Amino acid sequence: MASEVQAQQVDLKAQDKASLKTFSIYRWNPENPKKPELHEYEIDLKECGPMVLDALIKIKNEMDPTLTFRRSCREGICGSCAMNIDGCNGLACLTKIAPSSSVGATTITPLATHYKSIEPWLKRKSPPTEPGKEIRQSKKDRAKLDGMYECILCACCSTSCPSYWWNPETYLGPAALLHANRWISDSRDEYTKERLDAINDEFKLYRCHTILNCARACPKGLNPGKQITHIKQLQLGAGA
Repeated sequence: MASEVQAQQVDLKAQDKASLKTFSIYRWNPENPKKPELHEYEIDLKECGPMVLDALIKIKNEMDPTLTFRRSCREGICGSCAMNIDGCNGLACLTKIAPSSSVGATTITPLATHYKSIEPWLKRKSPPTEPGKEIRQSKKDRAKLDGMYECILCACCSTSCPSYWWNPETYLGPAALLHANRWISDSRDEYTKERLDAINDEFKLYRCHTILNCARACPKGLNPGKQITHIKQLQLGAGA
């Protein structure tokens, strides 16, 4: 009987140990000139939700209030919690905790500048035919925007792109170029030529080498590489 009790106790201890996970998190303090560091936090997954974001919230609430990260919807819609998790870019709210999970930071500083540079809004030359009303668009033309309008600007694609790592200041990157093609392809926009001319540059556009990390990293299942190829085809007069 005693041996059975001891065996049960050992088994329970093993189960408790198995539920403990260590998260190695990339930390950087802009007010401290030291190099970035990896801080480790051990949490019990039995007391935590299944997603990486659940673990981060638990760490911040119960262990280290200085831990700072972006989050909002928790539903994979807003893109706020994009980060590098075990070497892969993704949304913390959609990424399940895996054994030996480690959470790192994703630097997306140049993205806002590149995104703004492609002028992501409808531009018209002619006056509206029906002032105060939306510009009409056929179902066929509307369908051309599928695979682009769904982008949530989480930047998982751009930060997974080797070409973007090498040329972060000059190459616009998958996210910005996908949105550029979204407006180039919009039948209601009247600045197609100007948009194409603005990005017809060996660095802004042609640093894409179709590695397609962007498509693998996108949490919405989009393919920025396909959209970039379409822009290149238009530049050569072969697109439709």
